[in-house]
Amino acid sequence: MSPIDRIKGFAPELVALRHDIHAHPEIGFEETRTSGIVAGLLEGFGIAVHRGLGGTGVVGVLEGRSDKGRRIGLRAELDALPIEEATGLPYRSTVPGKMHACGHDGHTTMLVGAARYLAETRNFDGTAIFVFQPAEEGLGGARAMIADGLFQKFPCDEIYGLHNAPNGPHGQLKLRPGPMMAAADFFDIRIVGRGAHGAEPQRGIDPIVIATGLVQAMQSIVSRNADPLKSAVVSVTQIHSGAAYNVIPEEARLAGTVRTFDAALRKLVSQRIRELAAGFAAAYGTEIEVEIRDVFSVLENASAQAAAAAEIATELFGPQNVDADCVPRMGSEDFADMIMAVPGCYAWLGATPGPGLHNAKFDFDDSLIPLGSAYLARLVERRTAA
Repeated sequence: MSPIDRIKGFAPELVALRHDIHAHPEIGFEETRTSGIVAGLLEGFGIAVHRGLGGTGVVGVLEGRSDKGRRIGLRAELDALPIEEATGLPYRSTVPGKMHACGHDGHTTMLVGAARYLAETRNFDGTAIFVFQPAEEGLGGARAMIADGLFQKFPCDEIYGLHNAPNGPHGQLKLRPGPMMAAADFFDIRIVGRGAHGAEPQRGIDPIVIATGLVQAMQSIVSRNADPLKSAVVSVTQIHSGAAYNVIPEEARLAGTVRTFDAALRKLVSQRIRELAAGFAAAYGTEIEVEIRDVFSVLENASAQAAAAAEIATELFGPQNVDADCVPRMGSEDFADMIMAVPGCYAWLGATPGPGLHNAKFDFDDSLIPLGSAYLARLVERRTAA
């Protein structure tokens, strides 16, 4: 029997679990309820459970028929996002200002499904390591687990991750060897002005004028400083300043993100942001503070593991539903840090097209649960014996 068929037999229980997690979202490092539910389920399956790794992370360890095989890690994320849900679903978020807008409720459920299947069948030698990670959404959950000794306490020969793709095609697995998702830096810029009456701008230093000029100048970094054959994105996503119609404010704040695949280009973009800020500060006779933080590394799939994942997906879903050389994405994912430590592969599983990730109307496609669970489980069955 295919693992998909067996998992479909208890899929209604998995869907109910997903809806419960969706209704009770918890953001990064606050996932106590979610991690508690996961830990309890794993223990019920007879899996050894270790709690509190990296804060609210959970690790399950399942031994196969013998200890002669390899150790394969599977990872899913626990956290939600600070977004007010607008789906109107019967299982919509019960927590104001928080929702599962990225599908981590579904990813957690798929890994629980894989764990249950593997615990019931034990059709593998070696060890399965189930990693339920907190705080993927830019808060450093993967790095926290690694710093807490994830791979020292639970050594893995390989590790795999999976994410839903709401742009479809439904049921198609997408991956590629090498760079698959971009590195990300987050920046915060504080422009120190001098407040004045809105009718007397000559008495002040207007931080809003400086901020808008700096935003425009930063857009020239990609178009005029970066090698046009190398991808980069510079996005200012926040501007905060002022509170009255007739007051020039004391300061303005900018924030945003930089996405790159190339280390030298990543360094260049940060350097140019700082140089432009210093130039504007000198031109306007003021002070501009710049903080740039390394948040995500480039996600690079190992060639052997990407090939193995594609082969397993082809077996399960058919060759028409596998894209083994997909286009890289400028989005970022902190699973990158895990596969920098252990060879592995990250893949996207296409959902029925609908609202995109991080959208207030997004909802995970429940029909993916048996597919994703089967794929993760089959990775363990095949790769423990590799």
